[in-house]
Amino acid sequence: MDKLLEQITGELLGQVNIESVNPLEPVKVSGVPKPWSVLGTGNYAAVFCRQGAEEFAVKIYAPGRPGIEEEAEVYCRLGQHPAFSECYYAGADFLILKRLGGVTFYDSMQRGILITGQAIEDIDNALQYARSRGLRPHDIHAKNVMLRDGRGLIVDVSDFLKDDDCSMWEDFKRLYYRLYRPVASRRVFPVPRLILETVRRGYRLWRRRKQRRSGFNDLKR
Repeated sequence: MDKLLEQITGELLGQVNIESVNPLEPVKVSGVPKPWSVLGTGNYAAVFCRQGAEEFAVKIYAPGRPGIEEEAEVYCRLGQHPAFSECYYAGADFLILKRLGGVTFYDSMQRGILITGQAIEDIDNALQYARSRGLRPHDIHAKNVMLRDGRGLIVDVSDFLKDDDCSMWEDFKRLYYRLYRPVASRRVFPVPRLILETVRRGYRLWRRRKQRRSGFNDLKR
């Protein structure tokens, strides 16, 4: 761990640039030094891996973006569970996590890889476990859950301390059972990224309008 910390501070942090232009879109990453590579990006942070230390994932928050203390607290509460990562170290602006191998549901659809019913059940069970630890799962969508050997994993828990309810996972399951599974039971095929992005942005707009309507109705009461 000491060696990895030296490599993070000496190689990665001094050269990589992470920019959050829009809090509703993934961060922009540039200047990644070798032998580091980008595993993924979220709205507030990016995740990296180093050759020779593939069992670890380093999550770095973009400057000015909050949440690292809360995410470390979530991992502390979760402890060890097969569907979640673990936090080995929390720095001022980065976390060292156990790397979870697999393919996100989003990439699975893009590549034509079957999302199994077992994976859906695994994530349901993991979310129930998180609730039993005093957490409120939030922001669970196709880019934050993964498929590995037919099983489901959750890769982003950064918003599990939020107080408000989140229906994203239930919305995804409705789409899965009503549309995806009936089609996939006959044939699994790659879905173009353009279509996936159109659905993602359309869903985001629908959620905003739904939240505004809900807030307006609350004011009328």
